[in-house]
Amino acid sequence: QVQLVESGGGLVQAGGSLRLSCAASGNIFSLNVMGWYRQVPGKQRELVATITSGGTTNYADSVKGRFTISRDNAKNTVNLQMDSLKPEDTGVYYCHLRRSGVLLLNGYWGQGTQVTVSS
Repeated sequence: QVQLVESGGGLVQAGGSLRLSCAASGNIFSLNVMGWYRQVPGKQRELVATITSGGTTNYADSVKGRFTISRDNAKNTVNLQMDSLKPEDTGVYYCHLRRSGVLLLNGYWGQGTQVTVSS
């Protein structure tokens, strides 16, 4: 079993920055993908950014150049540095972990952390 715990959410003005962190514990596979997804009430969760255990990153077009995802394989943690935040970045941000090669729905979710960007 895998557990994910997020932290770092909060309220910030447009143009500001936040740093989210996620710590994974339990039966962690050496080859995995960790990432961040966000959700607004009434809408489906959407990809923000992912990073593989090998360091390959993927970003949603809406956050490219503003967000940076990173990880520490030894500690099984993943971080999301969010700069130049916009009101449309508001939502609940969820950490996710999946074994390399499996579907998103077969992975694990954290409890989520609220990010609110005011205009």
